[in-house]
Amino acid sequence: MSDPTPVEKGLAAEVQGMSESELAQHLEEVAEAVAPDREIQVDVGDTLLELDDVTLRFGGLVALDSVSFGIRRGEILGMIGPNGAGKTTCFNVMTGVYRPSSGEVRLEGRRLGRLKRYQITRRGIARTFQNIRLFEEMTALENVVVGTDARHKTSVVGALARLPRHWQEERAGVERAMALLEFVGIADRAADRAKNLPYGYQRRLEIARALATEPKLLCLDEPAAGFNPAEKDELMELIRRIRDDGYTVLLIEHDMRVVMGVTDRIVVLEFGKKIAEGTPAQVRDDPAVIAAYLGVPDDGAA
Repeated sequence: MSDPTPVEKGLAAEVQGMSESELAQHLEEVAEAVAPDREIQVDVGDTLLELDDVTLRFGGLVALDSVSFGIRRGEILGMIGPNGAGKTTCFNVMTGVYRPSSGEVRLEGRRLGRLKRYQITRRGIARTFQNIRLFEEMTALENVVVGTDARHKTSVVGALARLPRHWQEERAGVERAMALLEFVGIADRAADRAKNLPYGYQRRLEIARALATEPKLLCLDEPAAGFNPAEKDELMELIRRIRDDGYTVLLIEHDMRVVMGVTDRIVVLEFGKKIAEGTPAQVRDDPAVIAAYLGVPDDGAA
């Protein structure tokens, strides 16, 4: 058996004394608790989410210009482009922050249309942000439990009356939240306030909270920002584990080593337009992508 990975080494203190076989069994149990149990209407490899000719205008500014691409279930899709290319704007359209001026966003073939953000979350799209957005005064565990509330079915009256179903959902939410904290490698800090966690742990906590909503598609917006090389390696490993546990991932990232090392396909935006799409190798060698990142010489240059 191979040595435990960095993420495995970062699990809660109580597992550190386990043998390799015990650790492997424990990790399998954690993965089972974390794995999404909601129905997905498409098979692995089929299109999960699709942007069809999406345009977004802010007055006279065209932020997205007829952008079309699909995300296949079970893949890690990267989205790259220079600053101001429209990557985060694309995330915002997908998650209901902005409504497209024209075109459609479809999840499992169903139009998201004018759904509100919480409704899109319930449909199965979750995201993190460039700037970490946690409930700073809450503990790490409480932050993730908030995410599990997206799937609770108890009514407000039922919660106020403390009906048995409410207690069952609360207990299940806490148990799943702890499993998610362990999955991302920070279970030993479950009782710490979010504001007291190291920066890298806060990033992991935000991912755990997003996973708590049981998404069909997890959108990560520059999760490696501010990380050192070792932390980036561990993040890449975590993203692979997330995909292996049954999730589909859309990744915005400026660090090309991370993008090239973890994605299955890449979409490239420039000035709100899609200029390339393909495997990492295809995108790396695409003249349009090279020009977008490195520029092209003037015709009159010596």
